[in-house]
Amino acid sequence: MVIANNKTPCFICNEEKITYPCKGCLKEFCFMDLAKHKQILNDELNHIINDYGEFKLSMNEQKQNPQNRSLIKQIDQWEMNLIGKIKQKANDCREIVLKSSHTFIDGIEMKFNDLSEQIQELQKENDFNEINLNYLSNQLRKIREELNNPPKTSIQQNSQPFITDISIISSIKPKWDKLKQNAITVAGGNGQEQKLNQLNQPVAIFIDETKNIFIADSYNHRIVEWRCDAKEGQTTAGGNGKGNRIHQLNLPTDVIVDQLSHSIIIADHGNRRVIEWLNQKQQLILIHNIDCSRLAIDKYGFLYVSDCKKNEVRRWKIGKYNNEGIIVAGGNGEGSELNQLNHPGFIFVDGEQSVYVSDAYNNRVIKWRKGATKGIVVAGGNGQGENLDQLFHPRGVIIDDLGQIYVADFENHRIMRWCEGKEEGEIVVGGNGKGNQLNQFNGPAGLSFHDEGILYVADRWNHRIAKFDIIL
Repeated sequence: MVIANNKTPCFICNEEKITYPCKGCLKEFCFMDLAKHKQILNDELNHIINDYGEFKLSMNEQKQNPQNRSLIKQIDQWEMNLIGKIKQKANDCREIVLKSSHTFIDGIEMKFNDLSEQIQELQKENDFNEINLNYLSNQLRKIREELNNPPKTSIQQNSQPFITDISIISSIKPKWDKLKQNAITVAGGNGQEQKLNQLNQPVAIFIDETKNIFIADSYNHRIVEWRCDAKEGQTTAGGNGKGNRIHQLNLPTDVIVDQLSHSIIIADHGNRRVIEWLNQKQQLILIHNIDCSRLAIDKYGFLYVSDCKKNEVRRWKIGKYNNEGIIVAGGNGEGSELNQLNHPGFIFVDGEQSVYVSDAYNNRVIKWRKGATKGIVVAGGNGQGENLDQLFHPRGVIIDDLGQIYVADFENHRIMRWCEGKEEGEIVVGGNGKGNQLNQFNGPAGLSFHDEGILYVADRWNHRIAKFDIIL
């Protein structure tokens, strides 16, 4: 009987032995050299771990002592220089005002002293009549009028800038700086009906980590989940006709997904309630008797709800809804003052818990910092219109990593981007008139970004969800 020869050359010692393959490098090693090979791999791993540790130290050092500290010093120096100039200018102007005042008073005093000498001379000589008295009286009246009516002095502000302005120019650009102008329809777009490949006035969207789209399909009274690249959606909440029963919805206007608990929180606008659906079966009313317009959730586990009738935004801790919540924006009646709102809709909450509110009938987006008693206008606010410094009934609002503000300019059928502090925005997509072409909108409403920078828009009256890819 011949014993089969299953020996092959070892990669290291090159001797014919029983060998063992390494799945990483696909080479064969004898038992002894396999151990050496594993030791080499362990050494390489330790080298990577050391590199990782060094990088972490370097990163922490930069975190504590950022490399751009020299820029901070330049800004500090600019501030000190300008403060010095402003103080010097203020002192110069004060000296001019005081010198002018002293000159005026000195002139009055000289006239008064001269008149006083004339009076003393008349008294000394005791030789005067009515003519002399009238003259003295008139002179005193003139001096008094002159004192009471000093020369008019005012401050004139030069139209030329007194200080040299500075700004920061960063090489960091947002991942989605430029977007393709033609959209891709990723949901709906097949008419205004209730089939699973159709939508009826979608108003808000939520994109999860796997690019699945949850849609507030408002006039179909349902929430539809449209999986990535799917031809049709599936109903995940509602879809049982318009109604107020626990398994029904009535004109849902927003949806957010808690991906940890697999629950869906819905602004059930027509039923004046915020409701939670868990695993498509269990329903729970979270907040009763609220004219809920839109929802947001922050990283700290707070739920925000805009109330379009009370003109306010309130906040609740997730899971603790047995109270009235806390007002974080508005709450001072309908109006256009900075502490008021007029039909608030979409909301966005940043990492510092600042609340951005799409203040629809004031044609602006207003930002309320945490704990603030009034907001600041960060987009629009210049009346209803289509100029670049105006909005017309804005809807969706989201903020990118650089703090740039994206607004669905509903009646102008365009998406605008604003930088806080700038007087006007820019058109990102749309702005080509109302229509159903791929570069047009018909009432853009909800907005959402995917991490890759892709912009999704709920195109309400075109009954579709449009996706805009970035230009690489």
